[in-house]
Amino acid sequence: MGVARDERRLLVELLGEVGPDAPTLCDPWRTRDLAAHLVLRERRLDAAPGIMLKPLAGHTRRVQDAYAAKPWAELVDLVRQGPPRWSPFGPLDEPANAMEYFVHHEDVRRAVDGWSPRSPEPARDAVLWRHVGRVARRTYRRSPVGVILRRPDGDAVTAKSGPNPVVLNGQVAELLLVASGRDRVQVDFDGDPDAVRAVKTLDRSM
Repeated sequence: MGVARDERRLLVELLGEVGPDAPTLCDPWRTRDLAAHLVLRERRLDAAPGIMLKPLAGHTRRVQDAYAAKPWAELVDLVRQGPPRWSPFGPLDEPANAMEYFVHHEDVRRAVDGWSPRSPEPARDAVLWRHVGRVARRTYRRSPVGVILRRPDGDAVTAKSGPNPVVLNGQVAELLLVASGRDRVQVDFDGDPDAVRAVKTLDRSM
């Protein structure tokens, strides 16, 4: 199946359960905004650059708002369908979407009280681990101390070389989520208290 396809299916099922106005970890987005973001990213290549480039963000916001205004069932169905044939995301679904859909699935799952991490899955986590170093190096690039992310088997990636390194210990999925700027995670921070505080309070916006 592939991680991207599995996470898309699970997210679509969850969106159908919670409806268009449920909270997400991408505050102030509600579920309709998150769904619109995913559809825009795969279907509107003219608007997708504004996701990362602020000068183009106005156009992106207008296109996303137009998708968000669609009937909920229609919007969810667009997420379910995935990228159209002409979209570059089609042949690149797994490398381009595995992390994206996993993280946004968790953005909905963890936005309510009572959430708990999913159990580790070796195949899924092997795919996610390939993204952890890249994402963490970008997120922690401004850290005043070293940052290392270590999974339970001892394998680790260095996100930032520096003094008084802080080690983030957790399952692969949790490490990817904390590196993606999410706080509702189960990660242990190991290091000098001042260094740990510096890492925890770092601005992790992309």
